[in-house]
Amino acid sequence: MTITERTNPYEVDLDRGPANYAALTPLGFIERAAYVHPQRLAVVHGTRRFTWKQTYGRSRRLASALARNGIGVGDTVAVMLSNTPEMVDCHFGVPMAGGVLNALNTRLDPEAIAFMLEHGGAKVLIVDREFSDTVSKALTRVKGALTLIDVDDAEYSGPGRRLGECDYEAFLTQGDPDYDWQPPADEWNAISLNYTSGTTGNPKGVVYHHRGAYLNAVGNILTWGMPPHAVYLWTLPMFHCNGWCFPWTVAANVGTNVCLRKVDAAAIFGLIRKHGVTHYCGAPIVHSTLVNADPKLRQGITHKVSAMVAGAAPPAAMIEGMERIGFDLTHVYGLTETYGPATVCAKHAQWMDLDIVNRAERNGRQGVRYLVEEGLTVMDPQTMKPVPSDGQTMGEIMFRGNITMKGYLKNPAATREAFAGGWFHSGDLAVMQSDGYIKIKDRSKDVIISGGENISSLEVEDVICRHAAVLAAAVVAMPDPKWGETPCAFVEVKEGAGLTEAEIIEHCRAGLARFKVPKVVVFGPLPRTSTGKIQKFVLRQQAKSAASIE
Repeated sequence: MTITERTNPYEVDLDRGPANYAALTPLGFIERAAYVHPQRLAVVHGTRRFTWKQTYGRSRRLASALARNGIGVGDTVAVMLSNTPEMVDCHFGVPMAGGVLNALNTRLDPEAIAFMLEHGGAKVLIVDREFSDTVSKALTRVKGALTLIDVDDAEYSGPGRRLGECDYEAFLTQGDPDYDWQPPADEWNAISLNYTSGTTGNPKGVVYHHRGAYLNAVGNILTWGMPPHAVYLWTLPMFHCNGWCFPWTVAANVGTNVCLRKVDAAAIFGLIRKHGVTHYCGAPIVHSTLVNADPKLRQGITHKVSAMVAGAAPPAAMIEGMERIGFDLTHVYGLTETYGPATVCAKHAQWMDLDIVNRAERNGRQGVRYLVEEGLTVMDPQTMKPVPSDGQTMGEIMFRGNITMKGYLKNPAATREAFAGGWFHSGDLAVMQSDGYIKIKDRSKDVIISGGENISSLEVEDVICRHAAVLAAAVVAMPDPKWGETPCAFVEVKEGAGLTEAEIIEHCRAGLARFKVPKVVVFGPLPRTSTGKIQKFVLRQQAKSAASIE
C-alpha cells in the first residue's frame, strides 16, 4: 500500500450527524437569550419595554404570521423601518420563516426603492409611517402586488399615512408565539439582502448567509471586548449592513437594545445617561456631532462609553475629540460585501505613550483583519501580488473568508469580477505599513462617502446632465468638516445658456435624495485627456482647494 492509498483513521466511522453538527445561524442567539435570561430587558423604545422572552415571542409570532401568508425559504421580505422594536423583530422573525430580510435604506429616493423591490422580488413590505410618501411613489413603479404591513410608531409624530390593510401589531396576532421555527437546512442559505449604493449604475444586491451573520455577530463581541449584558444604543441605522450584524450581536450578548429614530446629540446623551448605555456605533459624523455638542449635555455621564466608528476614514480631529470627552473609540473598516466591519485598528498599549496627535494618527488607520475574517491583504489588482509593507506603494484592499458575501443577486458577471483571483476586490486603494496595518489612500471608484452614506458620482452626474442647459458634468468629493465629504459638481454649460448654482441645486433636489445633492457647483470647461475623458483627479484637487478656502 502506498502512502497516498493509506486510510486516514480520523475519517473512518467519524461522520457528521445531528448529534455533532449543526448549521451556524444567529437565530439560536435569541432562543438562548430567552431561555437563560427571559426577564432581562431586551428592547427599550420610548415608554415601550420588552424582555428577551417577549422579544423572542414577538419574533416567533412574526415568523408564524409570515408563514401563514405564504412566506417560505428563499422569499424576500422587505422592510422600510427606523431603529424600532419592529426592526429588531424582523432580524429574527423573517429568517425564522425561511425568508430573506431586505432592509431598505430609508434615505433613498422612490426610484431606487422601486428598483430594489423589483430586483429583490419582495413579496411583503413592512413600512414605517414616516416613509409612506417615498414608498407610495415607489410602488407606482413596481409591477405586481405586495403585501403591505404598516408600523405606526408612537415615538413618531410627523407626517405620513398608513398604506396597507394591516397594522404590524395586528399582524403579529395572526402568529403563534410558540411557532416551531426551524434552523436553515444549510448555513449557506441566504439570511439577508443588502443593496450597495449603485456606484456604477443600478445598485447591486449583496447576499449574506447564516454562517457569515453568525460569525460576524460573535466577532463583534470578541473584537470590541464587549462584556455580557452590554447596553447598546442604536445610533447606527439597522439598514446599514444589517446594523453591522449588531441586532444578532446584542442577542448573543444578551444585552439591551436602546432604540433611537434620529441622531440628535441631546437625545443621545440623554439615553446614555438614563439607560447606562455602554456601546454605540456610527459614521464619523455621528461622533463629531457628540464631540461638538454643548458640554452641558454630557453632564452626569460618569461611566465608560465605548464607541465604534466606520463608514469613512475618520478625521484625526474627531478621534482626538472623542478622547477628550472620555469616550473609548474603536476604528473598524469594511463594506456591505463583508457584513460591515471586517478590519479593526487594534490598539497597542505603547500607543498611550504617544502624544494625542500621533495616537490619533495610529488609531485612524483601517488596521488588521477581524478575528473571524480569514484573509486581508493589499495587492496589485493586475498581478495579484501583495504590495511591499513600505507605507508608500498603493494597491487594492482584498478580503476572503467566511464574512465575505455569497455574491451579488442575479448578477453572476459582477460576482465573478468581485471574486477574481480568489479574493474579494474592495475597490479601495491603500498602503501596507511596516507594522502590517493597512491605511486607505484613495478609492478606485468615484464614491463619495457623506455622513457614512455612499453617493454615486455617476448618479449625480446623470441627474445634472438632464438639465437642458448642461453640456457636461463631473462630480467629485469635496472635504467637509461635518459630513466628511460632500458632492461638488463641475458643470460645463451649453453655449449661450445661462445657469446659476441655485438652479442646479434645485434641479438636483427634484431627482435625488437630499444627501446626494451637490453642496457646491463650479461652472467652466472641464479638463479632459486627449481622448476626451474628464480628468477627475484635477477636479478633486480643485474641490480640495475650494474647501480649504471656505
